[in-house]
Amino acid sequence: MGKSERVDALMTKHHDLEDLIEEEEKKSLPDDIAIHELKKQKLKIKDELLSMGAA
Repeated sequence: MGKSERVDALMTKHHDLEDLIEEEEKKSLPDDIAIHELKKQKLKIKDELLSMGAA
C-alpha cells in the first residue's frame, strides 16, 4: 500500500470513528467508556496522519 492509499484509508477510518462517536453520543444513555475508546482510536489515527504530513 502506497502512502496515498494509506492516507485515504486512515482518513476514512477517522471519519467512520467520528460517525460512531456521534451515534453513541446521541443515545439516551451513551456509553462513556465506548466513546472514550473511540476518541482514543481517532486521536491515534490523527497523530499518524500528522506524522505522515497528511493532515
